[in-house]
Amino acid sequence: MIPFALAASLFLTPAAAEAAPAAEAPPAEASTPTGAPTDDYQFVAWCYGALSGYLDLHDQVMPEVTRIESTWRRPGSNLADDLKVYDLQQRQGREDLQRFKAALTEAEKASVQPINAAGAQAIVRGRAVWNISPDVAKARVSGRSRPVVVVPYDDGWPARYAEVAARVRAALGDRVLRLDHVGSTAVPGLAAKPVIDADLTVRDSADEPSYMQRR
Repeated sequence: MIPFALAASLFLTPAAAEAAPAAEAPPAEASTPTGAPTDDYQFVAWCYGALSGYLDLHDQVMPEVTRIESTWRRPGSNLADDLKVYDLQQRQGREDLQRFKAALTEAEKASVQPINAAGAQAIVRGRAVWNISPDVAKARVSGRSRPVVVVPYDDGWPARYAEVAARVRAALGDRVLRLDHVGSTAVPGLAAKPVIDADLTVRDSADEPSYMQRR
């Protein structure tokens, strides 16, 4: 699809160009996300939809993300610095969205047949990646839009878990059948996300009123 080659070239970064295989090497198979179209034009349209859906979701959950970031602080970290990454994500996303739009426009101009209807459908399919039920809590939704940060092992993580465990036991008393420090922060020396995970066992986890009523 020669006309689309010009549009697609808008996304070829210098790093990608340097990593291209030598002329004599067989071309690598392109991979696409599950459910995405394989046609070049429709795939870019799908990406446009997925990215626009993410950016819309970003705007919706940022108040909750800010609340979470403000509540669960890493020792020695700065809230303003941590929030900068979200602004950078938003700015980069908007720039990439314009690149996708420009590529789609050029492809539509170059095509001898109308293709914009197929592109519109692909955009809708891309946006559907971020379709979330209104019943899902905002805190859970915000987790999908937050960046993953991995830091070196912190010797203070066991003490932080001990604080969490003390709060849980104080709230639930003998309702706690077992409580363990789990996840990567429980492994000495292992780099991990700076989030303390605890595995709580109660008699019947489905009977939430029996262990949620105490504070």
